[in-house]
Amino acid sequence: MAKKLSKRVQQLLEKIDTNKTYSVEEATKLVKDLKSAKFDETVELALRLNVDPRHADQMVRGAVVLPHGTGKNVRVAVFAKGAKADEAKEAGADIVGAEDLVEQIQNGNIDFDIVIATPDMMGLVGKIGRILGPKGLMPNPKTGTVTMDVAQAVKNAKGGQVNFRVDKKGNIHAGIGKASFDADKLADNLREFVRAINRQKPAAAKGRYIQNAALSLTMSPSIKLDTNELMEIK
Repeated sequence: MAKKLSKRVQQLLEKIDTNKTYSVEEATKLVKDLKSAKFDETVELALRLNVDPRHADQMVRGAVVLPHGTGKNVRVAVFAKGAKADEAKEAGADIVGAEDLVEQIQNGNIDFDIVIATPDMMGLVGKIGRILGPKGLMPNPKTGTVTMDVAQAVKNAKGGQVNFRVDKKGNIHAGIGKASFDADKLADNLREFVRAINRQKPAAAKGRYIQNAALSLTMSPSIKLDTNELMEIK
């Protein structure tokens, strides 16, 4: 038996033409009209890619710094020592450490959203890979989180960097802003994110790359996006 939609959802659905695929400009304006929560909802982009991530040559993974940020206060932890630790602190890192930070994490103290590490610290970070990995927090060179330039990495993380990774079914989800953002800023962020996805298209991926795409708020129904437009974003 189909679950009955709440009155709130029904009212929001009345604003969406479910038979239509919307342009980026149309969708970013419409999504702002779907606000219904008492908090500043996240604008969420969902993509279905025609890839099989079970094959290493079809994995889509990377990072992109959104031009207008995400609207989220991001806490950054950095594994570094000496001068690099000082650089991370000066750049605004919330937590900086080495063996002491490993101990904190092993004790369940994970009060951060992104982890950055200098390459020489990865042996140490590997000891807590089983904790960080399932949470999507393991530093990786592909997302710019294993680097000697820790200051820039911290600035990127604080300034709106979004890490992405396709799941087992070819889906990618990302927050690209807040409902309070201007529609043109949401459109800029959306295009920049899709541009990064298109750049990561695997050579082994055949056929239509972006199969489906939708935009929504945390508490709203989704708006279908025109995938033809998205695939033309370079």
